[in-house]
Amino acid sequence: MSLFRNAEKAWLLLADGTLFEGKSFGAKGTVVGEVVFTTGLTGYQETLTDPSYYGQLVTQTFPLIGNYGVNSQDSESAKSYVGGYIVREWCEIPSNFRCEGNINDFLREHNVIGLWDIDTRRLTRIIRETGVMNGVITTDDPSAKKEELLKQLSAYTVKDAVSTVTCTEKREYEPEQKKYRVVLFDFGYKRNIRQELVKRGCEVIVVPAYTTAEEIKALAPDGIMLSNGPGDPAENTEIIANIREIEKLGIPIFGICLGHQLMALANGAKTEKLKYGHRGANQPVIDLESGLTYVTSQNHGYAVIGDTIPEEAGKVSHINANDKTCEGIRYTAFNAFTVQFHPEAHGGPLDTSYLFDEFISRMNKGVE
Repeated sequence: MSLFRNAEKAWLLLADGTLFEGKSFGAKGTVVGEVVFTTGLTGYQETLTDPSYYGQLVTQTFPLIGNYGVNSQDSESAKSYVGGYIVREWCEIPSNFRCEGNINDFLREHNVIGLWDIDTRRLTRIIRETGVMNGVITTDDPSAKKEELLKQLSAYTVKDAVSTVTCTEKREYEPEQKKYRVVLFDFGYKRNIRQELVKRGCEVIVVPAYTTAEEIKALAPDGIMLSNGPGDPAENTEIIANIREIEKLGIPIFGICLGHQLMALANGAKTEKLKYGHRGANQPVIDLESGLTYVTSQNHGYAVIGDTIPEEAGKVSHINANDKTCEGIRYTAFNAFTVQFHPEAHGGPLDTSYLFDEFISRMNKGVE
């Protein structure tokens, strides 16, 4: 008998009082978080294991999720960091030669509360029109405690995100033929960032988010990578101050997503929270130097305000073709460049993977 016909009820309550009734899959219980949506057609396992989604209830706009199952190779980290998961329909019997299991069992294994069989198109329109808002997914009927839940939602914020997801000790990864040594800051990094470096001959030393400039200097790296991660970038005052010291080491730096935002803040720029963020694998980005437009994968709710970057520090190198927000910075005061999007994305477009080659070139040549 189909699992769909036997599914228990589950609900999503938004902070504005809107209530969606659907069905439960994955784990059971109640979870509060920030409701966001992502437009990716594939890559749901990567989404579920991306630490940048910490504290968020993720809605998939694509209506069928789980049709190719899950496997042991495609996770971006060892666990799932999403608070909850919302889909229109999940595939009970996936089919793919790499499939090792289904998404329902995957969510249960990682203790992620799921909700399906709701109108995700309506939910997405609410978020687009009113902005990201808090919500609660629950497998307990919320009608009797709606006011109590709404109070919890009004008080909820994503806090201590980086300190929650970062590693606690350094880890080393060796390539087959070592050419470079790169320190990768773990602000909530995705495994494919590390893999892109390793396959280019980099020994990668993953370090905790609060590793100091002196500790980095002692490792004698050829390059420094500032990773993606969750939360409000401006909250990370200790890390921002440390980046200012790291810049003085004169080592080439490449930043992605949160790393891009933190470096901008360290150099006097400001960030802002976007109305509903950029999440998905189809975000168009314009390279201002070449004039080319690339299709990129993105996952962020904050952006650097481009015109706040001090002229003596650097300049905007990429912008989003839709809303013209800052998507990249090239620094002139020191050897560094950063991007808001994900050039390592899997699944997603590989249009901008050449940026890893530029990082390698900078380690070879220094400032161009």
